[in-house]
Amino acid sequence: MCCLASLLPLGALAADAEKPSTTEAPAAQAPRPPLLERSQEDAQALERLVPKAEQQTLQAGADSFLALWKPANDSDPEGAVIIVPGAGETADWPNAVGPLRQKFPDIGWHSLSISLPDLLADSPQARVEAKPAAEPQPDKGESAPAKDVPDDANANVAQATAADADTAESTDAKQASEQTDPADAERIFARLDAAVAFAQQHNARSIVLIGHGSGAYWAARYLSEKQPPQVQKLVMVAAQTPARVEHDLESLAPTLKVPTADIYYVTRSGDRNAAAQRLQASKRQKDSQYRQLSLIAMPGNKVAEQEQLFRRVRGWMNPQG
Repeated sequence: MCCLASLLPLGALAADAEKPSTTEAPAAQAPRPPLLERSQEDAQALERLVPKAEQQTLQAGADSFLALWKPANDSDPEGAVIIVPGAGETADWPNAVGPLRQKFPDIGWHSLSISLPDLLADSPQARVEAKPAAEPQPDKGESAPAKDVPDDANANVAQATAADADTAESTDAKQASEQTDPADAERIFARLDAAVAFAQQHNARSIVLIGHGSGAYWAARYLSEKQPPQVQKLVMVAAQTPARVEHDLESLAPTLKVPTADIYYVTRSGDRNAAAQRLQASKRQKDSQYRQLSLIAMPGNKVAEQEQLFRRVRGWMNPQG
């Protein structure tokens, strides 16, 4: 019996050794592919809707992007219009962008509508939370006297803390703008360069930029900073200045060296007020080539509204037509 008892632990150890190991090292997870920009997702969706014959993939540095091209229905085209959509819009946006690109080929103009990248300035920024000030601790062995803090004092502390937080957030936003604005401009200018080069490849005698919303801002800034000789005119439609950029349209549009049409909706108070400021700025410029044209919004009749816009743009570009 003693011998058997001494052999039992050895047998158990041997049995454990013979059992296969069931714990394996976890397989390394494959790195996730980077998420697409919203503009890239919109472009992919657009590729499924627009005829392949109209799709062009243009190259801007290391980035490739979708553009929609329609050649002029004329043996002797006037030139090309390059349409720049605003933030959140696609190259075939139903307001202004899509209708204009569809209509211009019928009056002897090529149309090229591009897509813009997401702005780095609009990406979420990390925020550093301010730490509350440490309260003084009572000495050991002494009990802290109980005090009733007035509500007014609590309110004052809360207001001071909120003011500090707002100041910190404003400073963070300004710093983010200083870092991202040049990078956003560089990416967008590269796409506009590619669009102008593509239009030139198709023997466009004249090139006109048409910007809608914030696309008008980037078109104006492109002409202001790069001054490409190939672009003869600029049309801004319902122009808007993006948030957190170095310059605004009031300082850009009236100083451009090319004829500029600023088309705004007089029935929209925000557009009307901003247009009034741009007009006043243009009057302070000598020999300004800036002009304003007003439209009436027709919420109940989008077809007539888009036709009104097209006729107004066409009439300004070709007064004799």
